Amino acid sequence: MNRMKSLSLQTKLSLMILALLFTVLFSIGLIFTHLYSTSVEEQMGERALNVAQSVAMMPAVIEAMKSENPSEIIQPIAEDLRSKTEAEFIVVGDKDGIRVAHPVLDRIGKPMVGGDSQQALVGGESYVSKAEGSLGSSLRGKTPIFDDGEIIGIVSVGFLIEDIEQKVDRFELKVMSLIGTILLLGLAGGFFIAKNVKRSIFGLEPSEIGAMFLERNTILQTIREGIIAVDKKGEITLANQEAHRMLNRDEKESLEGQHILSVLPNTRMPDVLHSGKAEYDQESIIGENHVIVNRIPIIQKGEVTGVVSSFRRKTEIEALSRELSQVQSYANVLRSQTHEYANKLYTILGLIQLGAYDEAIDLIHKEAIGYQEVVQLLVKAVPNPIISALILGKYHRAHELHIQFSIDEESNMSDLPEWVEQEKIVTIVGNLIDNAMDAVLEKKEDERMIHLFMTDIGRDLIFEIEDSGNGIHDDEMEQIFVRGFSRKDGKDRGIGLSLVKNALDYLGGYVTISRSRYGGAAFTVVIPKEDDTNV
Repeated sequence: MNRMKSLSLQTKLSLMILALLFTVLFSIGLIFTHLYSTSVEEQMGERALNVAQSVAMMPAVIEAMKSENPSEIIQPIAEDLRSKTEAEFIVVGDKDGIRVAHPVLDRIGKPMVGGDSQQALVGGESYVSKAEGSLGSSLRGKTPIFDDGEIIGIVSVGFLIEDIEQKVDRFELKVMSLIGTILLLGLAGGFFIAKNVKRSIFGLEPSEIGAMFLERNTILQTIREGIIAVDKKGEITLANQEAHRMLNRDEKESLEGQHILSVLPNTRMPDVLHSGKAEYDQESIIGENHVIVNRIPIIQKGEVTGVVSSFRRKTEIEALSRELSQVQSYANVLRSQTHEYANKLYTILGLIQLGAYDEAIDLIHKEAIGYQEVVQLLVKAVPNPIISALILGKYHRAHELHIQFSIDEESNMSDLPEWVEQEKIVTIVGNLIDNAMDAVLEKKEDERMIHLFMTDIGRDLIFEIEDSGNGIHDDEMEQIFVRGFSRKDGKDRGIGLSLVKNALDYLGGYVTISRSRYGGAAFTVVIPKEDDTNV
């Protein structure tokens, strides 16, 4: 048993198919052999009885039985018929059972043996019997000889049981040969079937499939995303516990077999099922939850056979995004400060070593005052720590790239409505400043300038980012916000401004582009303070 468990699935299937074939074929062989043996005996018995009746009805035999020496007439007739019918013997006896014809001449005149002649001699019956005669065990056909209704003798025609068994043995040999051939073919077919089954389950063993099934169920039930899968008919094949909770369904209630539209009437899963195109990070509403949804088609052999949808509450993603934005902003600040101040420290060290103490003190004083001014301005003008950290990080990054980054002293962004998501502001301002940095890097160091102005006065939030780059050509105004469009070579280009456009669409705002005072582009972002998107 243990060795059977250790065998591979392919070997197990091959052995099982072979065992099944052997059992079925062996059983069929036994049945056929038994039927053949029975049929042969019946046919030989009928044949023996028919020959016996034919001999008993011959006029020459009937007349000879009345003569004084019937053997002279009957013996030649019986031997001739025996050779023609291939019977083992044809024996004719008188009414007392004394042989008058026999294949062995010495036995003529002696009593018939076997003890199975009384039914014919006394009862006048014709029948088939098995008995041990002088020539061996045989199957016999016996019939009485009548003359005017009186029994005057008996005819016994027989075939040896040994000859019948030889015929059955020859048939058995053919059946066994056929079974052996079929088993060989079955073994090859079983191996082919097992190999294809193994390939269809990606070469996994049953124990591995069982373990993966348990792992898959555990993973599906423990992740914090709702997951629903449908087949090509749109019927649900899987829904984890989180999906039940978001749908306000009892976790014990099975959704499998229900059409997805009966559970989620507004879902786009049927559209993905027909188009075969994945959809990522789409916003939707499930029950009372605002969610971010991904829909991925299941494709097998070029055909869409189902769709898997995963969704998570938008509030959770926003919380993670806020934390990530803070961490990223702080990291950018620290990285820029580390790089910038490392150079400044080496410069100060060099001045001290050269004895230029006054110059070293002036440099330290200048750096301290410049940094403090920026920090104080941001603390006063932008109380929001996430946006402040973003701008401070961009400020240090600009200094690292030798870009003059200035923040308008009249800037103020203290009246940020609660409904305006901070991550969207980070996306808009961060990508526009990055875009401005890329634009001014083409200029000489003393010509690289970026200016930021922010205001919340009035009914709108306004951000203006100006740069000294080459500006935006008129024929590019319609394309710069299209994802993938960029004037620069390389991968992952043309993404930032498309993210700006998506964020503004979400907030109900817009952006205008004009010529900046520095000769480059001026991007002006306007975001309404009132939430008009849900009206």
